[in-house]
Amino acid sequence: MFQSLISANSPFDKYLIPRLEDALGKFSKGHSAEVIQPVRTTVHLKKHHGFLGVMPSYMENDGILCAKLLCFYKREDGSTLPGSQATVVLLDPEYGNVKAVVDGQVITVMRTAAASAISAKLLMPPNAEVLAILGSGRQALGHYNVFTEIFSFKEVRVWSRTRDGAERFCRSVDGPVTICGSAEEAVKGADAIVTVTRSVEPVLFGHWVKPGAHVAAVGACRPDWRELDDLLMKDAVVYVDSREAAAAESGDIILSGTKVFAELGEVLNGTKPAHKEKTTVFKSLGLGIEDAVSAQLVFDKWKSSHQTTLDS
Repeated sequence: MFQSLISANSPFDKYLIPRLEDALGKFSKGHSAEVIQPVRTTVHLKKHHGFLGVMPSYMENDGILCAKLLCFYKREDGSTLPGSQATVVLLDPEYGNVKAVVDGQVITVMRTAAASAISAKLLMPPNAEVLAILGSGRQALGHYNVFTEIFSFKEVRVWSRTRDGAERFCRSVDGPVTICGSAEEAVKGADAIVTVTRSVEPVLFGHWVKPGAHVAAVGACRPDWRELDDLLMKDAVVYVDSREAAAAESGDIILSGTKVFAELGEVLNGTKPAHKEKTTVFKSLGLGIEDAVSAQLVFDKWKSSHQTTLDS
């Protein structure tokens, strides 16, 4: 439903991205009337090598109350089980009743890719020509769709741990994609790099990365999981969606000892600069407010499309 409501007639840069930019800016201001959002609470699903994450958020001035339930797993290579499953619940903040239950998988893919695109708008070098995507799952496809809609790349490359995964990805997209035999081959000379893997150990190494490139790192959302090596983390200017979440959840930041330079919201608010001339990393962990504004957008568009029926 989210894809049909947003994608069919509503470009990302017209509807979803402005709402996320506004939410990220409000989050970084730290005003409780704007945003209340604790760090994600997790329950270890030890038997199944996974976690349940609970992500509540409340935007008082916007009248949005929301919670996402997310299960995510450390899967073996070749596993046919899903890496994550999610449900988003939108509530009425005055009455407390549930207004909508939304497919969290689609919302998570769309809002995560849109947040990465915001980071690229702010931090990617001008006239970027080459996009490299490490990973071939749903997040990889979502990032391809958003990045190619907003930016004009001359070449898009993909690498996956399996050739079948890369070929399946290519069949799923509309434009040309170059399949690379290694992660190094994919990222060499790339202006923008997206890591969307299930890896718990680094798959992207600093000596491969072109100086001045921008990296949107989406996987590795646990304090002992990584996608990026120490060299890249220490050489880059590091931006995050949430300092507090990064300090608690990001293995890339915690294990490398890297200092966070800024939140994306601080750049959007004009309180921190965007260092486009330097190598930059955006470590994305995902925020409950991103789910909240996305779910509210779905609900508003659904309500508008069914208004005649609701009024009768």
